[in-house]
Amino acid sequence: MFKKTLAAVVATSALLSAGVALADKPGAGWITIEKAIETAKAKGYTEVWKIEADNDGYWEGEGKKADGVTYEFRIDGASGNVLRDQKD
Repeated sequence: MFKKTLAAVVATSALLSAGVALADKPGAGWITIEKAIETAKAKGYTEVWKIEADNDGYWEGEGKKADGVTYEFRIDGASGNVLRDQKD
């Protein structure tokens, strides 16, 4: 029983690791990640600790504003417009 469980855990870990290797990438014509962070800071973010490209065409991130609350944001990858800015 232990060997079957261990094998299932190893197989699951391998599949999840493969997903990380295949993470979303910015599309052609997107604004840079630096520009996306700059845009978030212009919207009041004092810290940005997570930002990644999403398959749906936007930068998705998380950070903190001056009020100390964690917020999520989405920035259109092509235009740089903020699509979402809300408390986490």
